[in-house]
Amino acid sequence: MSDVTQILYKIEQGDQQAAAELLPLVYAELRQLATRRMSQEAAGHTLQPTALVHEAYLRLVGTTDTPQWDSRGHFFAAAAIAMRRILIENARRKSTAKRGGERIRCELDDEMAEVAATDHSTLLALDEALTKLAREDADLARLVELRFFAGLTIEEAAEILGISSRTAKRNWSYGRAWLRRELDD
Repeated sequence: MSDVTQILYKIEQGDQQAAAELLPLVYAELRQLATRRMSQEAAGHTLQPTALVHEAYLRLVGTTDTPQWDSRGHFFAAAAIAMRRILIENARRKSTAKRGGERIRCELDDEMAEVAATDHSTLLALDEALTKLAREDADLARLVELRFFAGLTIEEAAEILGISSRTAKRNWSYGRAWLRRELDD
């Protein structure tokens, strides 16, 4: 059992000191995930990778509910979801009608991350479609979250999800096609 997994177990058991022990062990990887994701954001973005990491970490371990993580991979999957939610909330704030936010849909392709980074309405449309996908196939939606919002490679996402790289590639192709169809509607 890795150090991270042991500390996550301590947090589950209610050990208040364990959260302080966890941050130094996972900070570098969380920062790398956030940096990868934020590199796709528009220049001059008000949310920086460090702030994204801190906000995600607080949401993961700073709650009164006792989190339950099965493993290190589960923790990082939860971190990807937390980062997604933070970015979505930020995009929603910026795209309110008061600020002239208008929804437009665009095609999901390999450059989707770049488009969504500069167009908050596209990011919101993607989030809406991804939520719908999660109701139909939660595992597929998690793969898309890990790839798009956490910026993981196919191999990294496959490892976290406990599937083969080949299955992840096939599912990624299907997920992109499903989302493209959904966004075109």
